Amino acid sequence: MHRCLELAAQAAGHVAPNPMVGSLLVFEDRIIGEGYHEIHGKAHAEVNCINSVAPEDEHLIQQSTIYVSLEPCAHHGKTPPCADLIIEKRIPRVVVGCRDPFPLVNGKGIEKLEAAGIDVTLGVLESECQQLNRRFFTFNTQHRPYIILKWAQSANGYIARPGERTAISNEYTNRLVHKWRSEEASILVGPRTALIDNPALTTRLWTGLDPIRLVIDKQLELPKDLQIFNNKAKTIIFNTIRHAPGTNPGYYQVAEDSSLVDQILIALHQLKIQSVLVEGGARLLQSFIDAEAWDEARIITNNELVLPTGLPAPRLTQAHLQSHESLLSDTIRYYDHD
Repeated sequence: MHRCLELAAQAAGHVAPNPMVGSLLVFEDRIIGEGYHEIHGKAHAEVNCINSVAPEDEHLIQQSTIYVSLEPCAHHGKTPPCADLIIEKRIPRVVVGCRDPFPLVNGKGIEKLEAAGIDVTLGVLESECQQLNRRFFTFNTQHRPYIILKWAQSANGYIARPGERTAISNEYTNRLVHKWRSEEASILVGPRTALIDNPALTTRLWTGLDPIRLVIDKQLELPKDLQIFNNKAKTIIFNTIRHAPGTNPGYYQVAEDSSLVDQILIALHQLKIQSVLVEGGARLLQSFIDAEAWDEARIITNNELVLPTGLPAPRLTQAHLQSHESLLSDTIRYYDHD
């Protein structure tokens, strides 16, 4: 199952809104096939695993155990049900990491396998399997996207000089941030960040897909020559005037008299956007913190940079420090929401 998770993790950023899934086919402690769900809309992990079996080992499939990190699907989506394939191949035993919370699966795959006389073992490395797909689980059980907050700050706690773009993190950390972007479905900034920093919000320093760019611009006042309005990635503007989310840029209308954070989370769930990386600015980040609407926070501190004055960093509350690492001048602290 550890190997299933290793395989599944290779698909980070490529399969959403589907989960990351890995699978192994084992005959007498020998792996005869392995695979993972590589691209959204393409073959699932079990299919790739079975298809990887060498011709000389195909006769062993009916005597093997298939391991899969998430319950095999039992419904027709973009691909046929994997539970049906396992039954068709007469695989006698299935070991499953955890149940699939998606309503069209959620126990139905296991029931179908057991009804066919297959021996099913459930809950192997269950917490690890759920953690790998925490975005998928949050989206399907809490009906909102998985929320990651991120900012960079000086050693004395400022995220920018007043009214100007300020480079804080070093080039190695910047590359890591672009890796983070490639792993999420969307990235969100406020209007001042879009205007002052003019970010591209792409993964140009890393290989991977660009996230959907989300920007708040209530009165549609941001200049259209900003980088977020180029055609390098999809952009959606949260505003109070226009609603046309299917265009590029897309427009999602929000109300002035309701919580903006709540409306954004509802909108992202409706748009099937499974995760969001909130990159700034300070006011937007603080609004998510105050609403207790976050799952992870990643705070970068440049230990060598001291700003005489500036915009104070957000105040993180109800946070549990999970780990930290150093990249030259920067320390990165990873928090979970208590």
